[in-house]
Amino acid sequence: MKIKTKLTIAVGILFFFIALLSALAIRQVHLLSDDTKNILEANYISLDYTRNMHKLLDDAVMNKEDITEFEKLLEKQSTNITEIGEEELTQDLISHFSKLKQEPDNPHLITNIRKDLNDIMKLNMDAILRKSNTAGNTADNSILWISVTSAFCFIMGFTLLVNLPGYIANPIKNLTESIKQIAAKNYSQRIYFKGHDEFASLAKSFNTMAEKLQEYSNSNLDRLMMEKKRVETLINNLSDPAIGLDEQNKILFINEQALKISGLKKEEAIGKQAEQVAVTNDLMRSLLQKMALNTKDPALKIYADNKESYFEKQLVPISIVPTGEELKKQIGSFIILRNITAYKELDAAKTNFIATVSHEFKTPIASMKMSLQLLGNEQTGNLNEEQKNLVESIKEDTDRLLRTTGELLNISQVETGITKVKTEAVEVNTVIHDAIENNRKLAEQKSITINFESLQNLPEVSADSEKATWVISNLISNAIRYSYDNTVINVAIETIGNKLKITVIDNGIGIDPKYLPRIFDKYFRVPGTEKEGTGLGLAISKEFIEAMGGAVSAKSELGEGSEFTVILPVR
Repeated sequence: MKIKTKLTIAVGILFFFIALLSALAIRQVHLLSDDTKNILEANYISLDYTRNMHKLLDDAVMNKEDITEFEKLLEKQSTNITEIGEEELTQDLISHFSKLKQEPDNPHLITNIRKDLNDIMKLNMDAILRKSNTAGNTADNSILWISVTSAFCFIMGFTLLVNLPGYIANPIKNLTESIKQIAAKNYSQRIYFKGHDEFASLAKSFNTMAEKLQEYSNSNLDRLMMEKKRVETLINNLSDPAIGLDEQNKILFINEQALKISGLKKEEAIGKQAEQVAVTNDLMRSLLQKMALNTKDPALKIYADNKESYFEKQLVPISIVPTGEELKKQIGSFIILRNITAYKELDAAKTNFIATVSHEFKTPIASMKMSLQLLGNEQTGNLNEEQKNLVESIKEDTDRLLRTTGELLNISQVETGITKVKTEAVEVNTVIHDAIENNRKLAEQKSITINFESLQNLPEVSADSEKATWVISNLISNAIRYSYDNTVINVAIETIGNKLKITVIDNGIGIDPKYLPRIFDKYFRVPGTEKEGTGLGLAISKEFIEAMGGAVSAKSELGEGSEFTVILPVR
């Protein structure tokens, strides 16, 4: 039987019982109404007639109007004979009243009339009592029948209420749970419903689908296992250490290179929580900390291959869009440690080479500068104008070589960690005045004015005086080189909380905003610039300022000048 037919029958039965209960209640109420109506129409009216006739007899003397009224009541009573014996009593009353009209003063006749009226009243009152008992019985029967029928209807309705929702909902619930199991790749799930309705057909179709999915899964299992082994072999043959984690940070795989540098064994890592492994493994603990911070970190130094090796961490989050959904879901992450030891060694060799060459260049360049000073001294002889111009040109080239050599030496010392920053209490006004004086001659050559107003009662900053002066001097020097002739450079100081901000603002050619993130990189020069330089000044400035616990930044627009800011901590 179909579900629709079953529901129709169940609702039809419920409707039938509701109609039956309603019909029974109407019938019983109608019977009770007939009983009460019979009392009113038959006996109560007769009592009313006899009572009014009694009142007329109670008058001292019946006048003509009373007699007429009595006759009317007596006539009405004659037509309302409903009980056995009431007709004889009424005839006696008529007879006695006829005689009373002939003998109005006869007290015996009045007594007989009273007796007739009382007999009629008693007869109707007895009838009322009898019919009242009959109406009570009818009411009791009505209550009984309605109660029995209501109880039966309630039982049937309650049975349908309890069983019908479960009959519909339980198969749907079982089907939903089974679908979830299939979605979770549990293809052995089956459902069984008794009967021959739509649910049974649905269960049969579901089981057929599950069997086919299970067959398909089993048929592809060998191929999937082969692919899994191929991927594992590929990961194990990677030259870089690799670790795979799921969304709960459980270790899914770890290749041979990662096991080698971490000192772990495969059974100690696979299937374990990364946090649990990190308790006893320094490399895993360091990796998890860097993952949590999610920042660009320096290279990891790890002792591997019987030497100190350097690795660069690369975290690759793995996200997918599940079937039937729209939003991406992260299902894990992939950590790759790229071995950059060779690059580090080359970088160190480059740094040492630059430091050595710079150091070796510094002495002959200093000698060249001293020789130029001797040539310019009149005591060694007079030079003609052409010779003086040549000497001045060589002197400028020597100064540039000396400055470049100094920058190379500074950057090599920073990279090797030889440079030490000696922080002390420094008066900022003095630092800025010294930096301006260092660039006074260069500014005068281009007719550039450097504006700076010293502020009184400024707090001292915690910095290395020599290196702070070098940084500010370098910023002012850059501002002069990239500014137009006859312009102004502004140097300003501002206190911000427990820090002090120094700003150098020029009105020069400016920097394209797309190059601003790279201007503090080593050896970087803005493309298209024709000014001399090594691209090291800003990189050295950044290293010096950050070593003092400060920060340096830049803002610029092409053609609108530049603004460089140095922030130092107040002592």
